[in-house]
Amino acid sequence: MAAKLKTKFVCQECAYETPRWLGRCPDCQGWNTFIEEIEVRETRKFITEGSSVPPRSISEPTLDDEKRLSTGIGELDRILGGGVVSGSVVLIGGDPGIGKSTLLLQACHQLSLKRGPVLYISGEESVRQTKLRASRLQASSAELYLVCEIDLEAIENHINKLKPTVVVIDSIQTVYRSDLPSAPGSVSQVRESAGSLIYLAKREGISIFLIGHVTKEGTIAGPRILEHMVDTVLYFEGEVKTDLRILRAVKNRFGSTNEIGIFEMGEKGLREVPHPSELFLAERLSDISGSIVVPCLEGTRPLLVELQALVSSSSFSMPRRLANGVDYNRACLLFAILEKKGGLHLQNQDIFVNLAGGIRLGEPALDLGMAMAVASSFWDVPIPPRMVALGEIGLGGEIRAVSRAGVRIKEAARLGFEQCLISNSNLKGLKPSPDIELIGVSRIEEALKILKAK
Repeated sequence: MAAKLKTKFVCQECAYETPRWLGRCPDCQGWNTFIEEIEVRETRKFITEGSSVPPRSISEPTLDDEKRLSTGIGELDRILGGGVVSGSVVLIGGDPGIGKSTLLLQACHQLSLKRGPVLYISGEESVRQTKLRASRLQASSAELYLVCEIDLEAIENHINKLKPTVVVIDSIQTVYRSDLPSAPGSVSQVRESAGSLIYLAKREGISIFLIGHVTKEGTIAGPRILEHMVDTVLYFEGEVKTDLRILRAVKNRFGSTNEIGIFEMGEKGLREVPHPSELFLAERLSDISGSIVVPCLEGTRPLLVELQALVSSSSFSMPRRLANGVDYNRACLLFAILEKKGGLHLQNQDIFVNLAGGIRLGEPALDLGMAMAVASSFWDVPIPPRMVALGEIGLGGEIRAVSRAGVRIKEAARLGFEQCLISNSNLKGLKPSPDIELIGVSRIEEALKILKAK
């Protein structure tokens, strides 16, 4: 180890390095994000002598034996693309208390029952504290090993001796390398520690889960380069005070990023919600204005969600606009279309739009349902309780087709809905169904006339 040290300043958000302190990062534009670190000129080598693997032809490796490891939790397997890939590194982030450690402890229990030893490394809780939570979750497999450790070299020794199938690091911000002078959780410690663990996972074929802290903006704390280093990035969404939890993939090298997993927090941990549409619609009132059900699609799964709107006279010169669960800019665009093409005078009205259940969606199929809900609340005319609506609205007021309309309509019919307001373009490619009536519209004016007629 060389004794010569050099000072540098590193941005905590994007890992941008500069020899002097700057008030604003030129890369991520963040203010007061630079911290001083001591740079070590020589660091430990990742690859020891003789451990390098020679290049192989792309035709040599076979995929016949490459099977994914099922976690025993269907919703988690769905997000990962069918299970855990050997040698992959998964980063999970979320607010404190959202359920990250609970989910992985449950998954470790199931994996250890089927796939042999699993190592859970906690840097924030003692073994006794982790054992107490495991007892509550009934995770008592003999092949599940616990250790409290934050030194990276000691962690690597535990992994090399135990040879586990899966390793969980809770959390990556607590791990440190002794050859780096900075404190645990700093940019260089998080980046270098994660790099060592990633190389270990690829070399030994061990699947590693990293739990990451999040900032007040909801992103993984530390350098954003960490998200580019790992194979999969998952985020837990939901309010800590509610039971609903949504696990969403924002990056996945081995599967789709459009899938979501839905859980419900209970006394014995997280419980899967196999039919989320029924959960989202359980408390819906059918005799009020401003409420409509929209069949949405998250990955391959159809979801029926309740979209609510409230329009009331504003007491201020500047009316309020609020969108919860949907894109705010998209909502404002639809309000302008309703004024210009639909004839609704909303310039002096407060408008509030909400997706019930705490879910967030951004697909264009919500447009028609949102417009119908706003018009329903403005006129105080309830939408028929057994009607759903789906379609994208263009700036000219035209109703455009949406993808996989048949799957959405089938889910609506399964839950007992009798009418579906849909674009005429979609209607041409669908077969008539005896369970649900399909009503085609081409423009927003036609949809509003149907609402008035009800």
